[in-house]
Amino acid sequence: MIREWSAGAGRTFRAVRAAPAPMTYGLIALCCLLFVLGPASGLTRTYGTGDALVAAQRAYFRHWGVIPAELFTGPVREALTPATALFVHGSWVHLLGNMLFLLVFGVMTEERMGRVEFTLFYLGCGYLALLGYALANATSEQSLVGASGAISAVLGAFLHLFPRARVTSLLPFLFFLPLRFPAWVVLPFWAGLQWFAASRAPEGPGVAYLAHVVGFCLGFGYAWVRYGRRAKVKVVPAPASEGEKQP
Repeated sequence: MIREWSAGAGRTFRAVRAAPAPMTYGLIALCCLLFVLGPASGLTRTYGTGDALVAAQRAYFRHWGVIPAELFTGPVREALTPATALFVHGSWVHLLGNMLFLLVFGVMTEERMGRVEFTLFYLGCGYLALLGYALANATSEQSLVGASGAISAVLGAFLHLFPRARVTSLLPFLFFLPLRFPAWVVLPFWAGLQWFAASRAPEGPGVAYLAHVVGFCLGFGYAWVRYGRRAKVKVVPAPASEGEKQP
């Protein structure tokens, strides 16, 4: 059994390494693996059921997630939580939504940037996005987890790198009809929705829209400074994506 598992893992690793965007696929695989093994998935029996499972989930999120009130006053290890939180997700919907956006926009962005630069960009912008949210909510005791900030940065970079790439969007006010628009239409619209939601978001548990806004601005700004006008090249249409669904 162990030998078969090792052989399968080896084949998967070689396939990911040979892919055109290995770091994007690797990040997706890592996030999915950690989620399945963690208490949020509900698949690991060692965390128990019922109240015991809920308690395990809360403890897990507090240990690996960002708690703004403790980030600047707690022990030194708290400074690492904006990095560890990028690989923790609170539910299946949270995980799948984020991974869908990373798959759609991450592949082309990584191909343009290169493996090493894309990885550092993803981690750095994700860290700063969560840090920005923590600074704006310094007294919050709510755990913050998820790759939303980093993926928002990928969206921002994608907008500058491939502004004419066509993205399929599902608009609720048009009965969710799939319509294709250029990235320069869809992504600024999405960013505007995040900003509007962040300005109206109540205190307490919920979606960290501000982290999305910070990440998006960081990603677009990085691509603007790093690549300038040379980044605007013609590309084939991007894969389908839900233009309005928040990462």
